[in-house]
Amino acid sequence: MGRRWWILAIAVAAQAAVTSLVYGLPFMLPQLRAELGLSLTEGGTLAVAPVLGVLVALIAWGAATDRFGERLVMGIGMAGTGLAGLAAASTTGVVGLVVLMIVAGVFSASITSASGRAVLGWFEASERGLAMGIRQTCTPIGVGFAALVLPAAGEAWGYRAALLVPAALCLALAIVVALWLVDPPRTAARTATETRSPYRTLTLWRVHTASALLVGPQFISSTFALTYLVTEHGWSAVTAGVVLAIVQIFGAAGRIGAGVWSDRVGSRMRPMRIIAVAVAAALMIWAFGGSSWVAVVGLVAVLVISVTDNGLAFTATAELAGPFWAGRALGIQNTGQNAMALAIAPLFAVVVTAFGWPLALSLAAALPLAAALITPVGQRLVSTR
Repeated sequence: MGRRWWILAIAVAAQAAVTSLVYGLPFMLPQLRAELGLSLTEGGTLAVAPVLGVLVALIAWGAATDRFGERLVMGIGMAGTGLAGLAAASTTGVVGLVVLMIVAGVFSASITSASGRAVLGWFEASERGLAMGIRQTCTPIGVGFAALVLPAAGEAWGYRAALLVPAALCLALAIVVALWLVDPPRTAARTATETRSPYRTLTLWRVHTASALLVGPQFISSTFALTYLVTEHGWSAVTAGVVLAIVQIFGAAGRIGAGVWSDRVGSRMRPMRIIAVAVAAALMIWAFGGSSWVAVVGLVAVLVISVTDNGLAFTATAELAGPFWAGRALGIQNTGQNAMALAIAPLFAVVVTAFGWPLALSLAAALPLAAALITPVGQRLVSTR
């Protein structure tokens, strides 16, 4: 296996490890609510607490990556995430858990920008959609691992013991990053134009906005899928976790397929617009499926389709920003996404509690429809080197 594919493998494993920790709390939501006495709104807010840490740190980590390189930033981030996870597993009470999971989120934010920049730096534009599609499987892999392991571990030993698993995985990957990750080659700027801000036009802002809107359905489905299946369809938490883990395989395949699709058509944004419309349709099926299997099919469709656009927006952001702004641009890109993730879970829980699932899901369908209108189609593939 060539060096670039080895770097890609490390990037996927590192991001999957931090994902399983930072985004793993929703899969222990029944245990968290039972052990800590939380309402659905309180539990949903706790489940996305790590996202607050991610949100405040992304741009700073992106700037650090632009300046100091991917290996150093990822090594620090992986170690910090793992140690914060171990500390969270040893604490008791809601406040301590929230604070330490926010800290884990702060360190995990380094991996998003740095690992993406590393992959983009090693691959040419003609293969970048495929490479980033593979890299973006890290989220379904991490979420799938969490869905498979954490509900069972939480039921057997409690949520604190379950947190030890992804925390230890992060520390193991910190060693791998330190020993084997290699920064991509960089070239000096030939003209002052190459170092200018890419935000002088609206194109990147439109990519960021559309991508953030599309995160809404993704986080609604991933945060509440297990709770929905348990409370509305009578499934056990373990059974729901296994099914959701299997669903993540299809989500990962969808990300790769979307990347290849974008390479073939020479555009990241045209496939992204089509995906946005498909997500809206899937949400409506989920909303009006009632208590039948149709609603479960709609939920599964949202879980799979809503994650396929991430790699497209991520790749387009780096391509449009160029090599001297890629880290910061990816930080801004993910800041918008995580701001949406942080806001949408508690807000959606409030609406569900007040008005029920059908109305809440119908309102959520407006997010991908707005994204479809904002997405700037027609962008050509460019180099990030």
